[in-house]
Amino acid sequence: MDVLTIFAGVLLFLAVSLLFSVIKIVPQGREFTVERFGKYTKTLSPGIGFLTPFVERIGKRMNMMEQVLDVPTQEVITKDNAMVRVDGIVFIQVMDAARAAYRVDDLTYAIAQLCMTNLRTVVGSMELDEVLSQRDSINTRLLHVIDAATEPWGVKVNRIEIKDLTPPTDVTNAMARQMKAERERRAVVTEADGEKQAAIARAEGAKQAAILEAEGRKEAAFRDAEAREREAEAEARATAMVSEAIARGDVNAINYFVAQKYVEAFADLARSPQQRTVIVPAEMGALVGTIAGIGEMVGLAKAQQQDAPQPARPTTTARRSSVPPTA
Repeated sequence: MDVLTIFAGVLLFLAVSLLFSVIKIVPQGREFTVERFGKYTKTLSPGIGFLTPFVERIGKRMNMMEQVLDVPTQEVITKDNAMVRVDGIVFIQVMDAARAAYRVDDLTYAIAQLCMTNLRTVVGSMELDEVLSQRDSINTRLLHVIDAATEPWGVKVNRIEIKDLTPPTDVTNAMARQMKAERERRAVVTEADGEKQAAIARAEGAKQAAILEAEGRKEAAFRDAEAREREAEAEARATAMVSEAIARGDVNAINYFVAQKYVEAFADLARSPQQRTVIVPAEMGALVGTIAGIGEMVGLAKAQQQDAPQPARPTTTARRSSVPPTA
């Protein structure tokens, strides 16, 4: 009885082992290669698969999802003999499980080494300034080269990114000083531009002010000239009227004209800045006599024109006009 139980147990174990060796469950994102007597025959896709017992077996279990590989840090000499430390990451995806399994040994290590060698080649062909400022160009060149190299392995390189670029310490300090100097230069240029614009604005303002001032002087001069012209015209008309009155023998007009000129001259004498004392003439008779004499002569001329001599009338007129017009 014990022997039968052991035998049955052994048979059950063999049956289960055979069942598991024949039926294979492939998870999503994976592919299994099948080998018959050590030779690749087919690839099992995700799902359930069946193998020939004792003949076929699973060869390689390949990851078909996109994978991220680290590119180890390495020191690279640039074209201008500067030492930089570079590392990066590469994104790959297995497209053909059979070629990735059987055409290269240790796929991830091979791709990492390929990235390192090409990274040294690309960075070494560029100067330090180009390396620091053209990461996109480096990534594009590496992607093109490595993708072409991994195509026979059934691997697609989707992208490569430079993760870190570290120049030497002395170069970093020099770059910091250069950046500071550039910032200071920009500040000086900006300040100079501001001063230039301010000077231009001030000059434009002074120009406009000068133009307006000149136009004002021009307008004032025009107004003054016009006023003098009007004044001259008025004086001319007044003189003409006085002349006409004199011609008609009007002694009052002569008296008014002479008295006005006398008063204006006396006022100018009083307003003189060098005049300290104004002496009023004590004898005004000379002025009155002069006016009376002129009046008599005008009256005589008028009488002669009218052919009617009237000798007493000019004297009377002169007597009436003997009083000074202005006290």
